[in-house]
Amino acid sequence: MPRLTSPAVHHRTTTVNGIEVFYREAGDPKAPAVTLLHGFPTSSHMFRNLIPALADRYHVIAPDHIGFGQSAMPPLQNFPYTFDALTEVTAGLLQQLGIDRFATYVQDYGAPIAWRLALQNPERITAIITQNGNAYEEGFVKSFWDDLFAYAATPGPDTEVPMRKALSLEATRWQYVTGVADPSLVSPDNWIHDQALLDRPGNDEIQLKLFRDYPTNVDLYPAVHQYFRDSQVPLLAVWGAGDEIFGPDGATAFRQDLPNAEIHLLDSGHFALESHLDAIAGFIRDFLARALA
Repeated sequence: MPRLTSPAVHHRTTTVNGIEVFYREAGDPKAPAVTLLHGFPTSSHMFRNLIPALADRYHVIAPDHIGFGQSAMPPLQNFPYTFDALTEVTAGLLQQLGIDRFATYVQDYGAPIAWRLALQNPERITAIITQNGNAYEEGFVKSFWDDLFAYAATPGPDTEVPMRKALSLEATRWQYVTGVADPSLVSPDNWIHDQALLDRPGNDEIQLKLFRDYPTNVDLYPAVHQYFRDSQVPLLAVWGAGDEIFGPDGATAFRQDLPNAEIHLLDSGHFALESHLDAIAGFIRDFLARALA
């Protein structure tokens, strides 16, 4: 009986702008490139199972953002921790790897990083897969975002309290299991892993800084929508419909500017890969085969 093998996944570290960046890489470097951009509070760890599911056809790159995962976590005085700065490092990594054109999978924080890359060089983006990666105000679930926007508008002891709660183990677990039809499919290893990285000394201040910077992403939305209208970039939304951070209205909103967007609402939550890996991988493989033909 022939032995089934998965594509090898390499775990690499390089230096971009003097800062160490960790990334996972798999597939033939001559194949079409796909970047996987993670969200809060995780890392490229969230793509550990998706990467081999795509790497037989594509060159897959999944970096850890600065302050996350295995990438460097310089103190606040040595790195600005804005979404502009995270984008600059991501762009530098792609340049270093010689990746000129790429499709991108975005989730949570990965979305505003990808939108900035697209606005800088729209011709480089071949296709977008968004899994609970927001670009419209319709996607914000008020019960979560009211506290963040209040903190960003007037940082202080009172508004900081709920945002510090968002850095707790309880909140991290909540992100993984809320809205998932069968939470037993989600391994507790996920929130234990993420929380260990969140709990590193000084990381709380890094995350609070990014919370305060988040409104800059919303300010970009009009330009992002214009980019969608001008480019008509192929877009697939595979969205955990039970997400109480970015609700399903955020998925359907893409059709305002991309009428041909493909949208699939899944019986899952914010980290839908943990419960719907096979379905999402299937949607992506079918979508990219057509979008990149």
